[in-house]
Amino acid sequence: MTQLNAKIPQGSLQEKWTNYKANQKLVNPANKRKFEIIVVGTGLAGASAASALGELGFNVKVFCIQDSPRRAHSISAQGGINAAKNYPNDGDSIWRLFYDTIKGGDFRSREANVYRLAEVSNNIIDQCVAQGVPFARDYAGYLDNRSFGGAQVSRTFYARGQTGQQLLLGAYGALSKEIKRGSVKMYTRHEMLDLVIVDGIARGIITRDTITGKIERFAAHAVIIATGGYGNVYFLSTNALNCNASAIWNCYKKGAFFANPAFVQIHPTCIPVHGDYQSKLTLMSESLRNDGRIWVPKKKEDVEAIRSKKLRAVDIPENDRDYFLERRYPAFGNLVPRDVASRAAKERCDAGYGIGPTGLAVYLDFSESIRRLGRDVIESRYGNLFQMYEKIVDENPYENPMMIFPAVHYTMGGLRVDYELQSTVPGLFVAGEANFSDHGANRLGASALMQGLADGYFILPYTLQNYLADQIGVQKFETDLPEFELAEKETIEKLQRLLAIQGKYSVATLHKKLGKIMWENVGMARDEARLKQAIEAIRSLKQEFWKEVYVPGSLTGVNDELLKANRLADYLELAELIAHDALLRNESCGCHFRVEYQSEDGEALRNDEEYKYVSCWEYQGEGVEPQLHKEPLEYEFVELKSRNYKV
Repeated sequence: MTQLNAKIPQGSLQEKWTNYKANQKLVNPANKRKFEIIVVGTGLAGASAASALGELGFNVKVFCIQDSPRRAHSISAQGGINAAKNYPNDGDSIWRLFYDTIKGGDFRSREANVYRLAEVSNNIIDQCVAQGVPFARDYAGYLDNRSFGGAQVSRTFYARGQTGQQLLLGAYGALSKEIKRGSVKMYTRHEMLDLVIVDGIARGIITRDTITGKIERFAAHAVIIATGGYGNVYFLSTNALNCNASAIWNCYKKGAFFANPAFVQIHPTCIPVHGDYQSKLTLMSESLRNDGRIWVPKKKEDVEAIRSKKLRAVDIPENDRDYFLERRYPAFGNLVPRDVASRAAKERCDAGYGIGPTGLAVYLDFSESIRRLGRDVIESRYGNLFQMYEKIVDENPYENPMMIFPAVHYTMGGLRVDYELQSTVPGLFVAGEANFSDHGANRLGASALMQGLADGYFILPYTLQNYLADQIGVQKFETDLPEFELAEKETIEKLQRLLAIQGKYSVATLHKKLGKIMWENVGMARDEARLKQAIEAIRSLKQEFWKEVYVPGSLTGVNDELLKANRLADYLELAELIAHDALLRNESCGCHFRVEYQSEDGEALRNDEEYKYVSCWEYQGEGVEPQLHKEPLEYEFVELKSRNYKV
């Protein structure tokens, strides 16, 4: 039985990270130049890690699936980034940020990891301001803050509705400096297709140049995976189409444990599905819930009149509107955590009060804030988001409420890492959304950017050194080792097998089928019968995929369909693991809502006695059920209690 060691330092929460840094092993400047590090991914986690390690003097190879790091999906983050600066003097602190994050994750994350995240959050803001990130400022010139879900303080720093873009430009600037200096070498249009293990240690990767089709080998002393999450398993999500899970899935199949795959976040404020032919969904930032109020009509006759376009939202009197989040959760109102808000919206729609052509939407209304603050203020805060909404929906959100509905957005599960962000494969480190580290069963808004930059700028530069200090005698690796040859051979064989099928269905057709299975059975509401049904349906679809998928073109040159087919092959396997994990977790916690386990008023009902652990899955081979390892979660410094956002 594998023993999982989280490597959590001794001492109080406030001392653990300080103690770690004080006692870690170091690598001197001359020896740093002897090491090579691979970073896969150039979003906030990958770009910050590569630039920070390059600045330290390591030789870094960084791999980007796009033509530029500026196209990484981190650019899509809108609302802001959390930090415990307490500039508004409203009672915030490192402890409160830590506790809100632990509580928001429904007590399914490690205390030590989450406290460290809160502790370094303030450093991130200082770093980004020094880089020139144009955070919003108040009239006096001080950095401004706004609120996000799951908190009763204003701790979110923002750059209008494009915070991710501005933070990514800051990280890109730091990365570009190191590329110019020669410490970092950038490989654009390269997709990682496999991890290479030599003597049980991660020593390199196999990639495919997406322009030429060339399969290449790269070796290093350590590998960092920062490729984001796996939300596109569901086909329709707020993720960019290029986002995929192949890097982390191949690491899993090479021995890295996969933690909490069932923890998939559904974001409450997205533009609803509008047809059968769209390929992704659009996020409307959680920051909009600062000034927007969510409601549906109280009367079903008004609902029917709106659906038939006999009435508009503005025609519904105030007394006939159900502001259901404010009604159910008076203490937090519209700023409850995402899982809570999503389930509440679903409940209203299931009860027949949803609006829009499909009945699967609720209103997000800014009329009260516009009257109170003026249109100019709302436009200064959210102007680009309102413009985006109007372009997609062809309605003016200043005059009519937005229509929103929950959609897949983020994945809290990921490769299992210890306190050092090292996976169960020595030498393989995982950063950002690709790991499971900080968010438990539900991520609070504005915490993804915080985690990505914390991992890259302020954690990996310490923990990776601690690992490499014992590798000083290891010479640079050549890629002619048998392990590299075998990994490349297996990669090519898989791609050739996909090309040879020549079936009758496009990749998109089969991916849509998978998305429908996942959304209907492994989405916001889950139960034993539907999860079992999903597993059987996924297995059947997997067989259909390997018999009937059609991939045109060849292995060489540009072949987007081959890329998508390879990713879908991985999604089909990952989807089964998600459903399997959800089936075995007989409780409701955070985003994982089993309808059999809920309180009388419809809230998630945890089972701490039996399920207070991280589910860590170990790959056992093709067609063999994976092995479950349980990492117990110990809470020494906070009291376990049911989440309550009503008082």
